[in-house]
Formats: sequence, C-alpha cells, structure tokens
Amino acid sequence: MREFFMVGGRKLSYLDFGGPGTPLLALHGHYNEASTFAPLAAALTPRWRVIALDQRGHGDSDRARTYERDAYVADLAAFHRQLAVGPVAVLGHSLGGVNAYQFAARHPDKVSALIVEDIGAVVDCDWSFTTRLPDVMPSREALVAALGTAAPYLECSFRRTERGWGFSFDTADTVASQKALNGDHWDDWTAVSCPTLLVRGTRSDELAAEHAAEMAARRAGGVRLAELPAGHVVHHDAPARFADEVTAFLGVSR
Repeated sequence: MREFFMVGGRKLSYLDFGGPGTPLLALHGHYNEASTFAPLAAALTPRWRVIALDQRGHGDSDRARTYERDAYVADLAAFHRQLAVGPVAVLGHSLGGVNAYQFAARHPDKVSALIVEDIGAVVDCDWSFTTRLPDVMPSREALVAALGTAAPYLECSFRRTERGWGFSFDTADTVASQKALNGDHWDDWTAVSCPTLLVRGTRSDELAAEHAAEMAARRAGGVRLAELPAGHVVHHDAPARFADEVTAFLGVSR
C-alpha cells in the first residue's frame, strides 16, 4: 500500500508491503525507489513487514533543493516519526546504506538492527554513468535498448510521461546526490552501536573486499560480514541468498 506524508513542505512517499510481521524499514540506492524491495518483502513475510521509503528526489517523493547528508538523515527521522514504530531494524542499499548507518549512528535509540548492502565507510562514486543516461525515449522498448544490460536494475524507476519514457528521478539531482554522498564516513560507521549485517557482492565495483573486512574489524565484533555471488545490487542479483542472510541475521539480533 502506498502512503504519503509531508516534511518541510515536501511530500515523501513510501510503500508498506503489509502483513503481521515486525517492521523493517528499507532504503533504496540511486536510480531506484521503494518498489525495488518487493521481492525481498515477499520473501520475508509474514515474519517481517517491509516498509520502504521513496527517498527525496526518487519515486513518488518530491524533488528537493538539497541532497546533502544531513537532509537525507532528517528525512529518515521524519519517516520514523511518521510510522511510530519505536526501535526498528533498518536496511539500506548503496545510497540507502550510508543513510541507514548515519541514521543509526545519530539516532541510536531508534535503530535496533542495521543491514548495509554493498557500500563503504569511504565512498568515491563515479557519476559518469548518470550523465550518460538517456533523457526521454519514444517507447519503453527503446529505453530498455538504450540502457542495455543496466535496464533490469533501473526498470522499477521507469516512468511514462507526455514526452515519452524516462525515469522517476532527475539526472541532475542524482549527480548532486552522488557528489554529496562521496567522502569519509568512518566516524558515523564506527559510532553505530546496534548489531549490523554488512552484505557485499563478490563482483561489486563499489565495495572492495579489503574495505568490507576493515569495516567489520573496526566495529569490534559488532558486524557480521556476508559476501554473496553478486554485483553491486545484491538483492537483485542473488535475491534468495540475500533474503536468507537477512532472515538469519534478524532472527539472531531480535
């Protein structure tokens, strides 16, 4: 079920996949939106009820004037207040992973367990792919063809407008968000106090094995590291294995 709430005059949208289970908040990465977690929600029900946010500038949420780190974290605090769920498990992929661990570091009373999917404590992302994305294509088929092998990873964000087929995100906003994401976030990562699962794709071009191992080591035993046969979008490339890791971790951390 899709829901909306207002923050500072902006609309934020989220998908509540429903069910009787314990809430799990989910945060997508760049180029995606809440619906990317539909397969995971189906795999985790009925024990877990996935509630996924369309983060600022993505999906059905409004565009924003800024995409700085503090702004994303403030949105998550507002999301948490909206849901009134108390301490809750939070899962984030890529952009959403940094947002999740910064939220957990700065609001430890609100996060009971943390799952970070394929993103580091130091981020140096390249936005050249973003600047090469097609603007508007005459048909969905043309957009898929233009994207090539990347199409399956972006299709949840496809939108049809009067001009043609494009995306639910704006490319200039995405570049601004990627630039703001870059940097050294070790202070936030090491400040997280709740049980944490760090998932890395073995074919990832974003999170190196050495960096993931250092992230686990610098949290003094508070991190479980899982490496799965996947690229950067682990929940897409290895959905069953990813769901199994999440289920096992949450079962232990409760």
